[in-house]
Amino acid sequence: MSDALEGTSSRRRVYLMRHGEVRYFGADGQPVHPKFVDLTDRGRTQAACTGELLADVPFDRALSTGLPRTMQTARSVLADRKIELEEIPALKEIHSGRATGKTLDEVKEDFIYGMETASQPGARFAGGDLFQEFYDRVTAAFEALLLEPGWRNLLLVAHDGTNRMLLSWASYGGLASARAFEQDPGCLNVIDADVADGQISRRLVKLTNLTPTNHSKLGNHLTSMEQVFDYRRQILADMGAG
Repeated sequence: MSDALEGTSSRRRVYLMRHGEVRYFGADGQPVHPKFVDLTDRGRTQAACTGELLADVPFDRALSTGLPRTMQTARSVLADRKIELEEIPALKEIHSGRATGKTLDEVKEDFIYGMETASQPGARFAGGDLFQEFYDRVTAAFEALLLEPGWRNLLLVAHDGTNRMLLSWASYGGLASARAFEQDPGCLNVIDADVADGQISRRLVKLTNLTPTNHSKLGNHLTSMEQVFDYRRQILADMGAG
């Protein structure tokens, strides 16, 4: 089997998803460790809708980062396909620093506007990982994946920050463009790459941030990170009303 998409000499395609909706705060408004969160009912619906959209895509490989939320999303998209779900831990999400001693408003600022300074020398995400090191980690892993033989169409389910880095790389914008690539829960991106003689000679962004359950983004006025904290605000408001 040729590794090239039909009609091309060296092009392959990655269907890059962000995992479906999860809740990073519990019913008491306290943070839940992101390593353990599962998809919500809405997140499962998002993944299932993307699976229907991609039902005719002849995937050769499927990968997730190995965390429950990415594995659950990928398995829902694959449905009953007989494809092994591989893990690629090098594409796990960027890590934030500890919030000890910070007010809620300061924490919100760190997360909601965290990508704004990604391209500045020494910039870290919410006091945690260096953006440059994160970018280098995920793009190196992605490039290595693109160079592996034996596939044309690949499903990859990762994370908000990870996908922003990969889209920034694919668009030739680097870290400076990371803040522009919004990634709604359960969204789909498509990246093509021309690969020949062990080199990636061209990369193309064919699609970005498509949400199959809401194509027009009707009512979707918040960024994905603003949605996280808005959910917590609603919980606390409900607790106060009770």
